[in-house]
Parts: sequence; structure tokens; C-alpha cells
Amino acid sequence: MPYITLNGQRMFYAAHEPVPRPRTPPLVLVHGAGGTHLHWPPQIRRLAGHTVYALDLPGHGRSAGEGCKTISAYRDVVLRWADAVGLSRFVLSGHSMGGAIAQELALTFPHRLAGLILVATAARLRVHPRILDGLRHAPEATARLLAEWAYGQHPSPNQLRLYVRRLLATPPEVILGDFLACDAWDRMADVHRISVPTLIIAGEADRLTPPKHVRYLAEHIPTARWMLIPRAGHMVMLEAPEVVARAIATFLEERAET
Repeated sequence: MPYITLNGQRMFYAAHEPVPRPRTPPLVLVHGAGGTHLHWPPQIRRLAGHTVYALDLPGHGRSAGEGCKTISAYRDVVLRWADAVGLSRFVLSGHSMGGAIAQELALTFPHRLAGLILVATAARLRVHPRILDGLRHAPEATARLLAEWAYGQHPSPNQLRLYVRRLLATPPEVILGDFLACDAWDRMADVHRISVPTLIIAGEADRLTPPKHVRYLAEHIPTARWMLIPRAGHMVMLEAPEVVARAIATFLEERAET
């Protein structure tokens, strides 16, 4: 499990690097607000036959730092990390806030991407005022509320407990900063300019990023195709890991070197 130093701060990432090197481009996974690389299940982090990197953004998980205040600042972190580890071109997959980061990179540095995978995200990420207020004044209760909203139909008590525990392990100021960055971000007028091949994955029962918002992405990104997973919510990759892993593997294989 490697670390790299960026701007004097240690950044953690999980690496799955099969030998010999696959013909498919490397996959880089970026988590959502308040999350860590563990929001991507093992079926995706260690996707058989593919090189996969799963990041902990600054201030999250095992990475040092205070977190970023804007989506574009997180985009720059991902680019600096890619430069530091020698990735000139890769497929970028982002969940929720990570999807906003991925869209920013696709809009500003498209030549760095072999593909884009957007999971439970949208072109605008407005945050309910109840969440923002709760993160300021009652973070534990708000973490429990987010857990209830994050899953689709019939989450297990263990899923909810694990979500709350992992979220509260992130410093409260970092979580609030993430959600404020999401709330301020809006690329609805720009996503039609995304030109890289794009796969969009959404949960049918997502209450944080409802399917109608995901559909906007699918209708406005010219290269996009999308899939809606029944009964899954915002944490679709944890709720249907095998389904999401297969979709990602197929997308990567379509980008393979010939």
C-alpha cells in the first residue's frame, strides 16, 4: 500500500498492478465527499486483469492534509498524483464528489484520459441545507442521516454502521469542506463538451443523486452510455459490486491497446 509526497504531504493510494502489464489503460478510482478508497469494494479495487489505483484524497483516510475547498483543487491533486506516479493517460472513475472531480479533469485536460466512468454523480451537486447545517452543528446525527439516504432498498444494519464509522473517521472540517465544494460546483452548461468515452452508472433508488440528474449527464455528454441498477442507492458500487465491476471491466477492455 504505497504513499507519495505531494506538496510536502503524504498521500496514500492502494495499487493493484498485475504482471505482465495489462493491455487495458490503468484505472484510477476517486471517492466521494468524506470518503476513502474503501468506498470502492475489493471487486473493483482489485479488478482481475487490470491495473487499478484507488486514492485517499488529502485529509481523507490515510492521507495527510486538510482537504481541498473546491472541486478544481481536488482535480489538481489527482493530476499531480498521476504525474508523480508516471501515469500519462488513464481511465478515471469518480463516485459522487469524485465524479465531479472526474468531470473537471475531462473538461480541462481531456488528453490525459482514455475514458471516464461516472458513478452516482451529476453535472451539479447541490447539497440539502439540512445536511450542511447538520455537519456544522450535529455531525454524528448527520452521519447517521447520510447513511440512511446513501443506500437504496433494505440496507443491512452493518452497512449503515460501517458508513457512519468511516465517515466520522474523517475530520469534521474536511467533511464539511467537501460538501460545501460540491454545493458550489455546477457544470451543467459545460458537460456537452466532454469528448472522452464515458460510462455512467447510477442506482435506481439513489436519494442523494436521483436518476433524473444522472440522466441529464447521459443526455448531454455525446460519448456517454449509462446503466441504471435496480434497487441500488447512492453507494451503488458497494450495493452491487459484482455488477459494477463487470461493467467497468467491459469498459476497460473496450479501451485496450490493439
